[in-house]
Amino acid sequence: MNRDIFWSPVAGVGIESLHLIEDSTGIVAESVVIGSVDGASFRLHYEVECDRQYHVQRVNIATLGRKSESITLRADGGGKWADGQGEEVSALNGCIDVDISVTPFSNTLPIRRLKLDQNESAEVQIAYITVPELRIEAVSQRYTCLDPIDENGGLYRYESISSGFTAELPVDSDGLIIDYPGLFDRVLLS
Repeated sequence: MNRDIFWSPVAGVGIESLHLIEDSTGIVAESVVIGSVDGASFRLHYEVECDRQYHVQRVNIATLGRKSESITLRADGGGKWADGQGEEVSALNGCIDVDISVTPFSNTLPIRRLKLDQNESAEVQIAYITVPELRIEAVSQRYTCLDPIDENGGLYRYESISSGFTAELPVDSDGLIIDYPGLFDRVLLS
């Protein structure tokens, strides 16, 4: 797979341009996101690398601009995380996936990794990264397969255990979000 996907926020202005490559060595997602959160504009570049089973191996996020900040995390795919200098990040122990607050791509990671059957659900621990602060915390989320992925796509229910937020997420045949109700819409290029 070698795809370019664009999403825009439902409220406010912004755009995400994601380039996704899946080959025999693993998965690499590289993206630029421009938008605003609570009235504060941001520009962001992120990369997420996964093994073939969609276990996160490395995350790099950098804000773009004069006061650029960045974080790098490395994961072993089994719930152990380290920062860019190799120091253990024990607060993320047990987390397998990463959720970057300003992109619907994050939902693809557990959807593809879990491979849930119809009506099957799983609770997962996630390394949640807020933008623009780049604050990291462990959170619990639940995914339920309402309609398994096939050549026409699929449908999943996402639940944030801590906030109670729930959304039904239609995905394409690659598990990429088509429409995130109230948050993001896919932009189709003609």
